[in-house]
Amino acid sequence: MFRRTFWFTAGAAAGVWATAKVNRKLKQLAPESLAAQAADKAVEAGHRLKDFALDVRANMQQREAELGEALGLDVPQPEPGRELPAAHRPTALGPRTATSRTTPYSISYNRNEDH
Repeated sequence: MFRRTFWFTAGAAAGVWATAKVNRKLKQLAPESLAAQAADKAVEAGHRLKDFALDVRANMQQREAELGEALGLDVPQPEPGRELPAAHRPTALGPRTATSRTTPYSISYNRNEDH
């Protein structure tokens, strides 16, 4: 008699536990829950990317300072929000002047040109 009662109670407890576990899993797999989980993961990834970018920027500035010290360059860094004077601004895409070097021929880097 006690064996039957024990096994009946154990089976009922296992059934309740399994039902609760299945219901919990079904709630996790509901569309609303999946959308909330995806949004949380996206926000978390955004925070990680921001932290990574800030770490890269800080380490880049530190390394530039180390290289500047090693090379003996004491170039003052511009304050944030202030631009360099026009004479010191690089003009990579500016117009060519008479003092710039020009070659008598043009070099084409188009690999499909000869084919």
